[in-house]
Amino acid sequence: MYGPSKSTRKWIFTAIVCALMAFAGCYLRYQHQTEHAAFNETALGEEHVVNFAPADARQLTEAALRGDGLLFEVQPDNSIVTFWRNADFQSPKEFIPLIINVPPRYRYEISFVQTAPKQTKIIVNVHTQNIPDKQLADYKASNRFELFKEIDELALKSPPSPTTPATGGVNFTVLPNEDLKALAQRVTGNADNWQVIAKDNGLKSDSDVKPFENVWVRNSLLKQPAAQ
Repeated sequence: MYGPSKSTRKWIFTAIVCALMAFAGCYLRYQHQTEHAAFNETALGEEHVVNFAPADARQLTEAALRGDGLLFEVQPDNSIVTFWRNADFQSPKEFIPLIINVPPRYRYEISFVQTAPKQTKIIVNVHTQNIPDKQLADYKASNRFELFKEIDELALKSPPSPTTPATGGVNFTVLPNEDLKALAQRVTGNADNWQVIAKDNGLKSDSDVKPFENVWVRNSLLKQPAAQ
């Protein structure tokens, strides 16, 4: 008896290999999508609150991104999406990127939510593709680029744009290590006036200010009322 011919065996072998590769590709795609879809919803979001209006918070974030060499686009809703960046590691399974046709990479989606008249929550989500779960935390913006630390450092150098009235009072700059009580004592002669100043500026407490921030004080509180 004779077995299959050489050409037949070759054809069968090729068909089996193709079938196995197709199955492996479908399995890897399914595993990648299910693992990362669940992870992105719960583990990759970060939040940071700054005492700035949303427009100022976005400008600070843009400056920090530029300093880190991250290219980005501002969306119609004023959120920010960075361009994809390749991850800096080699996957132990080199065939995965070839099957899925996407190299290990990541990007950030950043939104700004106003929580008070002069306070904004910065929300940063990192989206990844083909990065192992055990390495995902390394690509968070706070770990990868110290983004929030850089924003805070820039905030100290760039006071927020004034949102207080231009008449009927005077804008004063908060000095280093000065809270609203100290500012009220300095400019009005009565530390208790901090509550009125806080209300006029949309602040919640005497410590809700940062160095070099502009604070508006109505003329009636000043030691010597300024000319209109």
